[in-house]
Order: sequence, then structure tokens, then C-alpha cells
Amino acid sequence: MANHHHTDTWRGTTVLMVRRGASVAVAGDGQVSLGDMVMKHRARKVRRLYHGKIVAGFAGAAADAMTLFERLEGKLEQHRGNLTRAVVELAKDWRTDRILRRLEALLLAVDAEGAFLITGTGDVIEPDEGVMAIGSGAPYALAAARALLAHTDLPPAAICREAMTIAGSLCVYTNAEIIIEEL
Repeated sequence: MANHHHTDTWRGTTVLMVRRGASVAVAGDGQVSLGDMVMKHRARKVRRLYHGKIVAGFAGAAADAMTLFERLEGKLEQHRGNLTRAVVELAKDWRTDRILRRLEALLLAVDAEGAFLITGTGDVIEPDEGVMAIGSGAPYALAAARALLAHTDLPPAAICREAMTIAGSLCVYTNAEIIIEEL
């Protein structure tokens, strides 16, 4: 039963990051699902942190994500906005702290130079390319964004909007209420 709950937690969002040149955009859909029922249509899963210089998005349990946003903000303050250092320290805490270890979420964080995926198992993953996605619709959004990045001149925000629209048309846990933050 615990494993079933875990899979339900991850179904319910898509967050996508696209970087092209000096521009980066992060998009999140607004759907919150509980099992196979839509509970909310316009949740905000992408937000700015550290004086607007960092954009972060989450997939997973909302309360857990709020805790992680707060922890990441604290690490960013502690390390004067150094995103690399902040995400490594957050991942260490997340992996070793007994309470944090139970949080069920993934976090994606970007600044002007870098992008990271942070997990509760201590993973800090930096993408090879200028695109990364998390959540139930991630495979669809990622594939669409890669194609658009390779075959169009669209800016990151436009690629995010198109790719998220495609993901929302394929993934029942992703909707078209898209919020995009740009740096």
C-alpha cells in the first residue's frame, strides 16, 4: 500500500526548464490530482526565489514541496545565492535528515548559469542539454521541448508553452493552466 501511495504522489504535475543562449524559462502546469480526481486547476508549482534570481519548480506532494522551497531559500541565503552550493547542501540535508527523508517531491532549480534536479536520495543532476523536465508529463514535455529546441528558433518561454501544451494533451495528470517564469 505504501508504494501505491508513492506513485499517486508523483502523478499530478509537469515542470519543464528550457535554456537557449542567455535566456531560461521554467514552466509548470496547474493541475493537482488525488488519485484519478482533479482537485485543483491553477496551482502554482513554479516560483522565484532569492530576490528573483532563482526559479524553482516542484513535482510531488505540495506540502513537501513548500518545505523544500523554504529549505532551498535558506540555503541560498546562507550561500549568498550560489545555486550550486545551495542545492548540494539541500540534497545532503534531504538525504540524511530523518524527517526530510520522508518528503515525496522532486525539485528543479535554475539560475542564469545553471540548472539542477534535486531528489530526496541525495541526487543533484545537472542536465547535459538546455532542457530538463520532472513530473508525470515529463517525458512528453521533454520530447516536445527537445524537438522545438532543435528545429525552431523559438525563445525558451515559447518552447515551454508549446511543449507543456503537448504534454497536457497526452498526460491526464497535466493541464493547460501553464505558469512560466523567465530569467
